[in-house]
Amino acid sequence: MRDGISRRDFLNGAALTIASGLTPAAQLAAQPFRYPPALTGMRGHHAGAFEVAHDFAREGKTFPFDRLPVEEHYDLVVVGGGISGLATAWFYRKQHGPKTRILILDNHDDFGGHAKRNEFNVDGRRIIGYGGSESLQSPNADFSPVVKKLMQDLGVDVKRFETAFERGFYPKLGLSRAVFLPKENFGRDALVTGDPTMMVADDLTPELLNAKSIGDFIAGFPLSDKGKAELLGLYEQKADPLAGKTAEEKIKTLKSTSYRDYLIKICGVGDEVANCFQGRTLDYFALGCDAVSAFDAKETNYPGFAGLGLPKAHNPDAEEPYIYHFPDGNASIARLLVRALVPGVASGRGMDSIVQAKFDYAKLDLPKNRVRVRLDSTCIGVRQTAKRVDLGYVRQGRLRRVTADHAVLACFNMIIPHLMPDLPEPQREALAKNVKAPLVYTNVAVRNWEPWIKLGVHEISAPMSFHCRIKLDYPVDLGGYRHPRQPNDPMCIHMVHVPGEPNKGHDARDQFRMGRQKLLEMSFEQIETHIHDDLDRMLGAGGFSSARDIAAITVNRWSHGYAYSANSLFDGDDAEATMELARRPAGRVTIANSDSQWSAYAHSAIDAAERAVRELRKS
Repeated sequence: MRDGISRRDFLNGAALTIASGLTPAAQLAAQPFRYPPALTGMRGHHAGAFEVAHDFAREGKTFPFDRLPVEEHYDLVVVGGGISGLATAWFYRKQHGPKTRILILDNHDDFGGHAKRNEFNVDGRRIIGYGGSESLQSPNADFSPVVKKLMQDLGVDVKRFETAFERGFYPKLGLSRAVFLPKENFGRDALVTGDPTMMVADDLTPELLNAKSIGDFIAGFPLSDKGKAELLGLYEQKADPLAGKTAEEKIKTLKSTSYRDYLIKICGVGDEVANCFQGRTLDYFALGCDAVSAFDAKETNYPGFAGLGLPKAHNPDAEEPYIYHFPDGNASIARLLVRALVPGVASGRGMDSIVQAKFDYAKLDLPKNRVRVRLDSTCIGVRQTAKRVDLGYVRQGRLRRVTADHAVLACFNMIIPHLMPDLPEPQREALAKNVKAPLVYTNVAVRNWEPWIKLGVHEISAPMSFHCRIKLDYPVDLGGYRHPRQPNDPMCIHMVHVPGEPNKGHDARDQFRMGRQKLLEMSFEQIETHIHDDLDRMLGAGGFSSARDIAAITVNRWSHGYAYSANSLFDGDDAEATMELARRPAGRVTIANSDSQWSAYAHSAIDAAERAVRELRKS
C-alpha cells in the first residue's frame, strides 16, 4: 500500500481505521451507536452478508430447520429488505389493516438492498452519497398508478427535483465531460475534454455539455491518423453500411450483431477505434460493447448509425431528464418506507425531512412493533403446508424458525430455487436465468475538487480502465442538505467498476458469473489500489494526489448487482414467457423484487411488490 494514504473516516468524532481491515460488524461495535450508512471500507455485499447463502446455494450445505421450535408467527414474512420487500410490507398492511404483524428478513446489516446510503464526515462537513440504486427513472412516463400513489403517500413530489437538482451547476463553471484513454491500450494516457456525446436519460441538455466540435474532440485522441479518420467517419457517417437491406432486415441485423462486431465487421473500423467504445456501455448495460447489441447502441446514442436511415424508437427512459435524485439516491425511498412502517425509528414527514433524518436502528426489531425489520438474517429455506409457511433463517450463527400465514420472496430470484427446492423444475430453471450483473459503486470522499476545475471536467468515461465512469456527485440541494458549492469544499467522487470477461465469446450470463467470481476474489486493498491509480492518472495533471487528497473510501461491492434484462444477442423471443413462469405464485408464497420484472428500476421493484401482495389474495 502507498505511504501517506489517509484512511481515517471521522464518524461523529469516532475515528475508524479501515486500513486494519475491520469488518462491518467490528466497525458497528466501535461506533457509539449502530448506524450502518457511516461504515466505510467494503460495503454492499460485505463480509457476513453472503457466506451463509453461498454455503447452501453453491456448496450444497443443508440447514434442517423443520424440527426446531417455532419462535414467532406472523401474518406475513418478507424475505428481502430492499425497496421491493419494504413496499411489499406497505401494500400488505394497507390491504389487511394496521394490526397486521409483518417480519422483514434481510441478510445485510442495513435495510434498502441496492438502495444503499453512504455517509462521510470530512473536515467537519457531512457528505451524503449513494452506493447503489441511483435515481428514480422517468417517473412521468414509467411510473404506474400504483407507484405514483405510493410516492404520493410517502410525500414524494417528483417536481421538487426540477429545482433541487441544479442541472447547470457544473456547466456554469465551464466544466465538460471527458474521455480517458490509458497508455496500456493507446500508447499514452490521454484525458480528452469536451465530449459532445449525449447519454441515454441525460441529466444535461446539448447546450450544457460545453462540448467541442466532433473534429476538435477527436483530434485529442491518442490514435493513429487512420484511426482518427475512422472515428470521425462514425460520427459523421453519410454512407449506409447496410445498403441494400430493408428497414426490417437492418433492425434484425442490428439486434443480432454486437456493437463491437458492427463497428469492425460492418463499419470497417479497427480495434483501436472499437476500443474507444469497449467499456462505455458498462455503466448502463453492465456489459462491454462486445455483448451489447448494435440496436441497443443505436438507441442509446452511440455513433455509426446515421447512414442507416432508420427512425429512432420511442424510448421514454431517454426522453425525461435524469434528475429525480435524492442525495443518497433511492435509499431515501427505502428510508421513507421504513419510517412509515416502523414506529419511532425516525421523525419527520415527507421527502425533505428524510434526507437528514436520524434513524434509530435499535427500534427496527422491537417485539412491540407490528412491522419488524430484522437485519443480519439470511433465509435458508421456505416450506409450506395448507395452512402456513415455515421459514428458516440464520442470524448470529444460529439457525432459527418462524412461521407465517403468507410469505413474499422479495430477494434475489436466482436463489429461490435453493430456498424452495419443491418448486416445479421448469419454474426453477426460469428463476435461475435471472443472473444478476456484478458491479461496484465506489464513493471517494476528497478534501476538495479543485483539480476538476483546473482540468475543466466534471465526469469522465474510461472505456478501457478499471473504472469505466468517474464523476463528481450530482448537484442536489434538498432537505437542508447542500451540495458542495466551492472547489475547496469536500466532495464525493462516484466511481463505477463492472467486472467481466469481454471479447472472449461469452454470453451475458456467463460474463456476469465470471465477473462475480473475480469480484468476490478481489480484496478491498486491491480495489483501493485501482482507485488511487485511476484518479492519479486521470486527475494528476490538475494537481490531484491520492495520498494527500483522499479522506475516505466506501466500496459498495454488488457481486449480485442489478436484475438481468433480456439481451437480443443471447435471448430468444421467449424472454417474456420465461419471466412470467419464474414469478408464478406457489400457494401461500409469491415472488417480488425487480428481478421478477427483469428490470433494475425502483418503480419495477414497487410494481412487483404490489403484484405479489395482490396474488396472495388467491391463496
